[in-house]
Amino acid sequence: MEITETSSDGLKRELKVIVGASELEQRLSSRLDELKTTVNLKGFRPGKVPVSHLRKIYGRSVMAEILEQTISESTRKVISDRKERPALEPDISVGEDKDIMEKVIAGDADLAYTISFEVLPEIEITDLTKLKLEKPFAEVGEKEIDKGLQSIHEDAVTYASKDGKAKKGDQVTIDYAGKIGGKAFDGGTAKDAPVILGRGQFIPGFEKGLTGVKAGDKKTIKCKFPDDYPAKKLAGKEAKFDITVKQVAAPELAKLDDDFAKMLGHDTLAALRDTLETKLKTDYETGSHMKLKRSLLDSLNKIHKFELPGKLVEREFESVWQQVTTELESAGRSFEDEGTTEKKMRKDYQKLAERRVRLGLVLSEIGEKNAITITDDEVKQELMERARQFPGQEQEVYEHYQNNPEEVAELRVPIFENKVVNYILELATVTEKKVSAEDLFKDAEDDDGA
Repeated sequence: MEITETSSDGLKRELKVIVGASELEQRLSSRLDELKTTVNLKGFRPGKVPVSHLRKIYGRSVMAEILEQTISESTRKVISDRKERPALEPDISVGEDKDIMEKVIAGDADLAYTISFEVLPEIEITDLTKLKLEKPFAEVGEKEIDKGLQSIHEDAVTYASKDGKAKKGDQVTIDYAGKIGGKAFDGGTAKDAPVILGRGQFIPGFEKGLTGVKAGDKKTIKCKFPDDYPAKKLAGKEAKFDITVKQVAAPELAKLDDDFAKMLGHDTLAALRDTLETKLKTDYETGSHMKLKRSLLDSLNKIHKFELPGKLVEREFESVWQQVTTELESAGRSFEDEGTTEKKMRKDYQKLAERRVRLGLVLSEIGEKNAITITDDEVKQELMERARQFPGQEQEVYEHYQNNPEEVAELRVPIFENKVVNYILELATVTEKKVSAEDLFKDAEDDDGA
């Protein structure tokens, strides 16, 4: 076997491999000898079929199998001998000249093919003990518990139909049809829509126009979409809504006492407060850890600069971009509705893809150098956690993963990442900083580890 490096540009490699016709012939003869002992052909006793006859009948198909096997085995050996780590599976090209391939199959020519791949970069990991990170935290006090309890109380509100005029806090059920410039617009029509006055869930002026209405009333409300309204086609536009009031209902709040707590499965109001306090502390600690993790990943991304395998970045971008466009299509929105352009979003998500690939390689390198591994028990535990997210369907979720081993393999990624992150945090210098709950959870939707 002859190997020639035809190209080496950064992380890109291209190799030409030649396997001689004589070696292929040896493999073919060996394979035909094996077939001789197992094949059954009419007119021949078992094991007595001449190899020349087998070559005539099976030579072409057997040679095709040998070529496939030879390419696979020699590719692995070539890369192993070079002690290189491909970023993805190598691309194999055997050429498009049918006449040459026919000669190879016939045993009259050498097999020549090209291996193209990108190698993983050499990464020099920073001294993790010199990392300095800040961990924001918020305390759960009586004020936070009271606020949480109030939210639970308000969420349990019911509404009773009334005959009087609608006022702040009431729920008004309406049919409405909106028009801009005399024409209906997407999302401007609904039936039996509940509007709670004072919540500010609709555009300015809409709820104000419903104040004082009674069941059976019909009226037209004029209001204007804000200039910064997310749907750019509607932003700043004046609209008219023809309203039919179906019902006006007043809020009814249960008394906040032990009986209310029992409705929610707790013996006393004090027990409900204790449960809420425990949940808030867990939520705050989770939020604190996510902020710390984000800070760590930001630092690792900033410190480590190296060439990225282009195809890894391309694959990550395509995955993210497909998700973005699918969500836009499902919501019936456009790039313009999001206040941007496709070009800008592509640029932003290209940077995100580069960040994810860089961090993935850094964390992988740290994990490998420090022998961080994942046990089967850890994977099983993660699987059970996923199943618990679907109450009543745990068995179906578990069976789904059993029938899809590739998805079980995907569970290992976040487990590994978290183990490496926790390992780094043990080495880094972490100082705590007290913040408000609002600041702790600000921009929490962006703290996804990306």
